[in-house]
Amino acid sequence: MWEGKRSQAGARNIMGVGEERSLEGEGPSSETDHSSWRRESSASGILETAPPGEETQRPGKDSPTASIQREPNCEWTKQEVMALQEASLNTQMEASSGHGGNKTCPVHTTPAGDAKRGFRKNRNNDYVKISMKEQDTNRLPSEWWKTTILFLYVIFSLVLTSVVITVVHERVPPKESIPPLPDTFFDYIDRVKWAFTVTEVNGIVLVAIWFIQLFFLNYKSIVCRRYFFLLGTLYLYRCITMYITILPVPGMHMTCAPKLYGDFHAKFQRILRLISGAGLSITKSHIMCGDFLFSGHTVMLTLTYLFIKEYSPRSFWWYHVMCWLLSAVGVVCILVGHEHYSVDVVVAYFVTTRLFWWYHTMANAQCQCSPNNYLTNVWWNPLFNFMERNVHTAVPCVYGWPVSWAPACLKNPCKKYSIVQSTRDE
Repeated sequence: MWEGKRSQAGARNIMGVGEERSLEGEGPSSETDHSSWRRESSASGILETAPPGEETQRPGKDSPTASIQREPNCEWTKQEVMALQEASLNTQMEASSGHGGNKTCPVHTTPAGDAKRGFRKNRNNDYVKISMKEQDTNRLPSEWWKTTILFLYVIFSLVLTSVVITVVHERVPPKESIPPLPDTFFDYIDRVKWAFTVTEVNGIVLVAIWFIQLFFLNYKSIVCRRYFFLLGTLYLYRCITMYITILPVPGMHMTCAPKLYGDFHAKFQRILRLISGAGLSITKSHIMCGDFLFSGHTVMLTLTYLFIKEYSPRSFWWYHVMCWLLSAVGVVCILVGHEHYSVDVVVAYFVTTRLFWWYHTMANAQCQCSPNNYLTNVWWNPLFNFMERNVHTAVPCVYGWPVSWAPACLKNPCKKYSIVQSTRDE
């Protein structure tokens, strides 16, 4: 009699902690007591009571609480409930600690197919969507507004260089009073008149090749920022070295424009002429002297070649050799034409290569915030952090066609027109 009613009542006969229930209505069995038992058991995470008329499942043989034996009176004693609580708590702790005590992130332990879609399975094999941060999904954002700022930065540097050249030109000593300084390279190599023209032509060709390559590069915004920053910083360095140390002309063949002294209007016109002609001798815009330490032509040739090689496939060895020959021949022709001292070319090469390698080492390193990374002590580190804050990986050499041949709205105009017409007729 007792066993039959016990199985029919199910979870309503479960004995709470410190309180007993009877099936025949003996003792208090109000709805309040049942609700309090449900709240207590739900909070502990051990037992769940079913509504009246439904059966409550007992722990199975595979359950961690299966080893606990029931007493003959078919009632849950206080000791049994406490044992169930302790067993469930131990199981949860083992599941949370994992193997070896290392906590693992559930997002990182999902299968590869689920992780790619941003979903993971729960216990019931249902998919649960996991929100992902934007920086994790897009590790190489374009951020063209930053590129625009760096473009203005390089324009400012080039304009400032033209102003400094105009100022320094007024302080260059005449070659009749102070002859050119002795140079070892000039002692062994005689001047060739057309050599400097070869330098400027090679520079124009190399820059054109670089911009064509940049046009097809997928991550051109990031690379443009780096190119603009390095070029602008190098020309700022050049402004400093030109102004603090003024060297005499390197050869008696050089013809310098007359000094203007206090004529600011004429100086302004010279600045505009120098900017409009890109500072090239073949455009007849560079008629001033004094911009010797260090060589701006060497900066352009060296920096452009380094970017061409860095952002092109390593298998294009023939392409790298061709660009290296253009750069190397251009640099040598500067000395052959006696347009710069040898120290101008050496300093320009040294400063350009070191600045390029320092920057890209910091950009590609994974320990930028390490206290042992002394490269972060450079003065331009705040600007570097501004440019590279959202770039979380090295820029790959991926190329593609940047412009689509036709907009999507013009691909099938006849089909869309027929759809509109059929809709109107209906």
